[in-house]
Amino acid sequence: MPTRTIDTVTPLAFGAVSIGFPVVQAALSGYSDWPMRSLARSHGAGYTLHEVLLDQFLVTLRDKRKKTSHFLHISDDEHPVGGQLMGAEPEQFSAGASKLVQAGFDVIDINFGCPVKKVIGRCRGGFHLSQPAVALEIVRRTRDVVPDAIPVTVKMRRGVDDSQQSRDQFFEILDGTIDAGISAVTVHGRTVEQRYLGASRWEFLAEVKQHVGAFTILGSGDLFSAEDCWNMMQDTGVDGVTVARGAIGNPWIFQQAAALFSGMPLPDPPTIFQQRLVIERHFDLATQLYGEKRAALTLRKFGVKYAASHTQHERVKLALVRASSKADWLSLLDQFYSVDGPGQYPSRDIHRVQGECG
Repeated sequence: MPTRTIDTVTPLAFGAVSIGFPVVQAALSGYSDWPMRSLARSHGAGYTLHEVLLDQFLVTLRDKRKKTSHFLHISDDEHPVGGQLMGAEPEQFSAGASKLVQAGFDVIDINFGCPVKKVIGRCRGGFHLSQPAVALEIVRRTRDVVPDAIPVTVKMRRGVDDSQQSRDQFFEILDGTIDAGISAVTVHGRTVEQRYLGASRWEFLAEVKQHVGAFTILGSGDLFSAEDCWNMMQDTGVDGVTVARGAIGNPWIFQQAAALFSGMPLPDPPTIFQQRLVIERHFDLATQLYGEKRAALTLRKFGVKYAASHTQHERVKLALVRASSKADWLSLLDQFYSVDGPGQYPSRDIHRVQGECG
C-alpha cells in the first residue's frame, strides 16, 4: 500500500454531507449523549454519533416526555450528527429510521455490529451478519424510507466468527449495502464472537478497502490514541476512523489527532487546569440535559476515564466514582484540580469497558 502523507488525507464526506476531519466519534451505548458529543465536537471531531437506539423504543417514544426527551436532543452547533439504529425486523427498523429523520439527525447509521449477548439473543446488532438476506432487506427498507438527501451508513464487524462462511456472509452484506445506495460502511476489526477481547485485525480493514475501491470505508477497533488514528489510516488505507472507547473522558484525542494530521508534533497531554475546565463543562451540559441530581450520577461513569489523564490517577478515580451530588463534584475538583500541573496520556489498560455497541 502506498505511503500516505498528511497532504493526501482527503476530507471525509457521506454523500452530500461534508464531515471534513476524518477522525470521528463512534456511537457508544450508554455514553455518547449530547454532552459527550458536544465536547468531542468542540475538541475537533468533525462528526459524532448518538448512542444506538432500538427501533421499538423509537417508534413508541414521545419526544416531549421529560424522562426520555434527552434521547433525541440535538443542539444547533453539533451538525452534522448521526443517529444509530438497531433492531430485528425490517419493517419496524425502517419506522425507527423515520423517527430519527424527524428528530433532525443528518445521517442514519444501521448497527450490524453490537456483540452484546442480550442483543444477539434478540436477533439484533451483530446477529444480522449471520443472515445476509434479512440484513440487506433492512438496508433497502431503511434507504427507501430515508429521504435521498440524508445519507444512510452501516456499522459492521468483520463477521460473526472466523469461519469461511462468516467471511462470505460479510462480503455478501458489504457488496449488497453498496448496491443499495449506502454512503459509507464502518468496519470493526473484531468478530462478534470476540466481543471486546483480543486485537482488532487492521489487516482485514485493508482487505475491505482494497475490495471496495473508491467507496468510503471507516475503520474501528483499538483506537486509544491520536497515533492509533493516524496509524490505522496509514496502514489500512481506510477513508476515516471512528474512535469509541478511546474518546470516553478523553475529548482531547481529537485535538491531538488533528495536530498529527496537520503535520505538527503530538501535543502535550492536557494540564490539570485544562482537565478541570472540561469536567466542569461536561457537568454543566449534563445538568442542562438531565438536571443537577441526575447529572452528578451520570458523570460518574465518565469519571474513571477523566481520572486517567491525572497524574494521581488511582486516588482521583476513587473520588470521582463516588461523587453523587454537585457538592461532591465541586469538592473533588477543589481537592485534585486546584493546582495546575502536567497531565498524562491515559494508559491503554483503562479501556476495559464494554460501552461500545458496535
